[in-house]
Amino acid sequence: MRVATPHAHLFPRSSHPATTRGHTLGAPRLYDTFVEILFLGRRRATYQALVAAAGVQPGQRVLDVGCGTGYFARLLARAVGPDGLVVGIDPSPEMIAYATHKAGRARNCQFRLGTAESLDFPADYFDAVVSSLMIHHLPEDLRVPALREMRRVLRPSGTLLVAEAQVPRHGLLRLLARMHSFDQMAHMVPHLEPLAAQAGFAASQTGEAPPWLRFVRAAKPAGAA
Repeated sequence: MRVATPHAHLFPRSSHPATTRGHTLGAPRLYDTFVEILFLGRRRATYQALVAAAGVQPGQRVLDVGCGTGYFARLLARAVGPDGLVVGIDPSPEMIAYATHKAGRARNCQFRLGTAESLDFPADYFDAVVSSLMIHHLPEDLRVPALREMRRVLRPSGTLLVAEAQVPRHGLLRLLARMHSFDQMAHMVPHLEPLAAQAGFAASQTGEAPPWLRFVRAAKPAGAA
């Protein structure tokens, strides 16, 4: 059974997605425009806060799972610099094509078709794995397996950062969230920390990239397989 998301009526599904039971989105330009408007000019600041929370360093390898239009991945690529590498994966070929185009000639920022529950990378390969506004697109029974896959491809002591929607505290923003079904999205994945724990991550901590996002940061235990 495929998962239904609050914004399914706004964005058409991908026409030829990779095989997954998760919800896939097409219309990347429409999605980018929608998010820019929703974030009220604070999209860059919000995602820079997530880059800082992930703690990525120059020269590191980073995986962005469910990269969508590649916005987060491009900011991460600036953080890791020319000696690092950011790879974004998404099950939507429309999103991957758009993200690749937006990245231009940047050699340290690559995109490929893939699914969260079956990552086509070797174990212990990445220094950090991130994901934003993706977990709610997965059925509940795939969420922990997807996080276990992220743990598998992380090196020991590597960092996981998963961000999801939150309902803003201020009245006008709460109203805007309700108008765009953002509040429904926030309630689809109410607790991130227990999911990370079930997937075998340790030393987790939660935080916010206000007003729209909350996150959990966790580590793959040293010496873990």
